[in-house]
Amino acid sequence: MSPDGPSQQLCRWQIFPDAPALYAQALAVVVRLAQESIATRSAFHIVLAGGGTPQPLYRQLRAIETDWSRWHIYYGDERCLPPDDPARNSVMAQTAWLDHVPVPAAQVHTIDAEQGAVEAARRYAHELAGIDLFDLVLLGLGEDGHTASLFPGHELGASRDLPPVLAVSDAPKPPPQRVTLSAWRLSRARAVMFLVTGAAKRPAMSAWRAGAEIPACVIAPAAGVDVLVERNSWPS
Repeated sequence: MSPDGPSQQLCRWQIFPDAPALYAQALAVVVRLAQESIATRSAFHIVLAGGGTPQPLYRQLRAIETDWSRWHIYYGDERCLPPDDPARNSVMAQTAWLDHVPVPAAQVHTIDAEQGAVEAARRYAHELAGIDLFDLVLLGLGEDGHTASLFPGHELGASRDLPPVLAVSDAPKPPPQRVTLSAWRLSRARAVMFLVTGAAKRPAMSAWRAGAEIPACVIAPAAGVDVLVERNSWPS
C-alpha cells in the first residue's frame, strides 16, 4: 500500500463446495502460517475476525498442535459493549477457542471498547505501535460489502495519513459505536484471508468480483488476499 492511498487489490479466489471444505482449508492455512512464523520469527501475530463466520474455524483451532506461548492475538474490530457481552467479538473468540488453549493472557490484545469508541481507538493504536506486519489477518464479508467495522459510505482509513485504528460512531448495524483497524493497518500483513459463507453474501461477492468499491476491496496487502468462498456465496 502506498503512503497516500490504497494499492490495487490482488485477489486469489478459492471456491469450495461446502462450508466444511472451506474451514478445512482455512485451518490448514492458519496452522501452516503459524508454524512458519514461529520457526522464522519466534512469534505468530494473528488478527481475528468477528461475527459468526469464523466461529467453526476457531473451534477447530482448539485441537491443533502448536506452541501457544508464541501466539499473539489481536482483533480487527470490536463493538462498544460491556466486556462480558456475548455480542463482543472478544467474547465470541474466547468462548469458541481462546478459553480452551494456553495462550498467555498478556498476548491476547483485546480492544477496550467499553471505554467508548474514541478512547478505545486511541488505546489500541498505542497497543499496535510496536507491530510492523501482522503474520495473518482474518476477515469476513458483510452482506453490504463491509469488512471488520469498515462500512460503505464511511471512512475506511485507506490513507496512512489517517490513524491505524478508527472510532466509529454511526455504524449502520447495531451497536452504532465500534472500533476498527483501518484499511491500511489491516493491509500491513504478510497474509490476509477472507472467509465467505452463506447465500446472503452472494450480492456482495458479485459486487466485489465486478470491481465495485466496497470496503472489502480496499484491503490491499503487498502479497494479495486469499478469498475462501463457499459455493453458495459465489455469483452465478
